[in-house]
Amino acid sequence: MSYNIKIKEVLEFVEENDVKFIRLAFCDILGIPKNISIMPQELERAFEQGISFDASSILGFMNVEKSDLFLHPDPSTLSILPWRPQQGRVIRFFCDIKHPDGSAFEGDSRNILKKAVERAEKMGYACRIGSECEFYLFETDEKGRPTYIPHDEGGYLDMAPLDKGENVRREICLSLEQMGIQPESSHHEQGPGQHEIDFKYSDALTAADDLMTFKTVVKAVASRNGLFASFMPKPILTESGSGLHINISLSKDGFNIFKERNYDSSAAKSFIAGVIDKILDITAFANPITNSYARLGSFRAPKYVSWSHQNRSQLIRIPAETGEYSRMELRSPDPACNPYITFALILHAGLDGIERKLELPGPINQNLYNAGADELQNIKALPQNLKEALDVASKSSFVRNILGEEMLSKYLEIKLKEWNMYFESEDRESVEKQMYFKII
Repeated sequence: MSYNIKIKEVLEFVEENDVKFIRLAFCDILGIPKNISIMPQELERAFEQGISFDASSILGFMNVEKSDLFLHPDPSTLSILPWRPQQGRVIRFFCDIKHPDGSAFEGDSRNILKKAVERAEKMGYACRIGSECEFYLFETDEKGRPTYIPHDEGGYLDMAPLDKGENVRREICLSLEQMGIQPESSHHEQGPGQHEIDFKYSDALTAADDLMTFKTVVKAVASRNGLFASFMPKPILTESGSGLHINISLSKDGFNIFKERNYDSSAAKSFIAGVIDKILDITAFANPITNSYARLGSFRAPKYVSWSHQNRSQLIRIPAETGEYSRMELRSPDPACNPYITFALILHAGLDGIERKLELPGPINQNLYNAGADELQNIKALPQNLKEALDVASKSSFVRNILGEEMLSKYLEIKLKEWNMYFESEDRESVEKQMYFKII
């Protein structure tokens, strides 16, 4: 189907389905969702010319003296927002961000992921990504403001009445289904008020769009139920952290190269080796806030650069799945990340590994949480804090080539300010919550 036919069909849909408001969605450099609402009569102009906005007011975008950018809705991403009224519907599109001359904006992280997908396609590979995203539900006060009190005291796979969130999860899953996202499972996680919902894998760009949608749906449904949802990696320092486990498979000529149980596929091995090789460079983006590092190394979150089959103490795990579900699982990222940038960097790292025919080191099959110092001395560790991760990223030609000098510089500047606020504070936990709790 051509792009123009899609636009024509979208315009007909809007007219026939009582659509009254249209949200044009994008995210800033950190992955924080943003949107502009337009009326239906403006949609055709949006497709043809784009809708302008003040990019100097978006973190990491443009300067005041040259501030106009344009949102161009992607017609393939149309979704009805199910929590809005059925009379006078609200729909949403994800957008490409462009300069006034029509050229792609360098800081559009969605476009950065598109380029990674194009590289994979040129190499003959189709990438599929499935996310497993955890979050916490907290109570709100009488004015609807979030508190730090967990919604329940349930634990892993608990049922009601210990699990007070099952109806909220059900509503989230039904909303996702109505938006074309297929949930596969949902359950209470280890922490009090902590939950996980997994949805079916898809192509890399759709997977990132779906993750952005997922976070929006979770927050909207939680709010409707008088709760607050937080994707902060470690909102309760003494409890389990919230991870974003990224499951990746690659297909070539319709064949999933991860299918071979013993990983005799040299391409699959080299892809994993490439991710391992560049994981330190990627960490500042996959674990982008000071609070991210409170999660790593505890409650089954990895700390060391290693891989194994099934072992949940490893950075990369090969799940015991077969057929189309054969894949690798990267366990270090967390939900605070910008998924477009994170997915792009991981995909480029793996493709570099294939191009360079990197050798995959042997698996480490022991439980690294119980390993002694002598057993760990030869295993590389992930950065211990955001500053260490930023230092590695700042020196990485790999990251610079993908993001560009300007975008990388802006990202480092923003994150170093966050680090300094955290590091110089006498009450670091309070500063973290002030910076991240309500936003992420």
